Amino acid sequence: MVEKRKERHHQQYSAMISDGQEYEDAEELDESPEEVEQFEHYHIVADPGQSLLRVDKFLTNRLQGTSRNRIQLAADADCIYVNGKPVKSNYKVKPGDEVSVMLDYPRRELKIIPENIPLEIVYEDDDLLVINKPAGLVVHPGHGNYTGTLVNALVYRYKDLPMYADEDPRPGLVHRIDKNTSGLLLIAKTAVARLNLALQFFNKTTRRKYVALVWGNLKDDEGTIEGNIGRSLKNRQIFTVYPKGDHGKTAVTHYRVIERLGYVNLVECVLETGRTHQIRVHMKYIGHTLFNDETYGGNKILKGTSFSKYKQFVENCFSILPRQALHAKTLGFVHPVTGKEMMFDSDIPDDMTRVIEKWRNYISNRE
Repeated sequence: MVEKRKERHHQQYSAMISDGQEYEDAEELDESPEEVEQFEHYHIVADPGQSLLRVDKFLTNRLQGTSRNRIQLAADADCIYVNGKPVKSNYKVKPGDEVSVMLDYPRRELKIIPENIPLEIVYEDDDLLVINKPAGLVVHPGHGNYTGTLVNALVYRYKDLPMYADEDPRPGLVHRIDKNTSGLLLIAKTAVARLNLALQFFNKTTRRKYVALVWGNLKDDEGTIEGNIGRSLKNRQIFTVYPKGDHGKTAVTHYRVIERLGYVNLVECVLETGRTHQIRVHMKYIGHTLFNDETYGGNKILKGTSFSKYKQFVENCFSILPRQALHAKTLGFVHPVTGKEMMFDSDIPDDMTRVIEKWRNYISNRE
């Protein structure tokens, strides 16, 4: 019996645009829109009468319409598991074996215009690169954003690489961060690396830390937020928490207060899952909306005084930081070819740093 753990997401790119989903940016592949939804996951239990058969042939027989090349790519990227352990394509399937596989989604048709957009590259080798994405840069083309995206820049820069020559709307992407969130983003340069890295995000073995400025003074120095996240039933443009689990998908965020600045706190957030807008939605859920997060109401004065000078101070902060105060600071993963542990850290960008310093001065003067 074949269990398709993740239904194919949208048969064509036009379908992705018309279904009402938000693909502007979102983060980090499995059930989460943050993780790029362009992979298929299957779980198959071999029949009791199964004769010994190479796993690539076994999968080709069982997954109708799937080419042997796609299965071979999965094997090369260590994305075929039997009884919980990775195997190569020559493994012989036995009766009762539980076979799991993650397949790269077939290329979709959408003309990508190469654009010479500067990128801040933190690290690069033959298999991958890590960039520090500025706020305001959309990750991939979507409704209303067909040019000026990170993908347009990648197609221009790597036009000689096979992966970037097929006009795939999401070449090399294994995860995403919101348009107005800054920070580290991992990009694959080969098909094998892309599939291997995607599996790491799916298995939640990557390490990601964010820094956020939130409204209010948190009660505890650290904590964990749990609650299903799904699209709002009242407003399809935003997401919300469903604590009873009747809608949405499991989401877990760990937080730690870095600095208390009176009416705002600087916090570190560690993602255990990667749902769309996860940190933004979870922090709002516990009453600490991100500073100047327009989508979730953080662009209003949520804590503080009614004095006009205070209002002007906050408005000045909003002008300096015209986006949600969220930065993807740390990113860790295992290199898909060398097996080496990779860890990267980035500085908090200037707009957030200036606002944090303004709050420090404000609190200091009050005291």
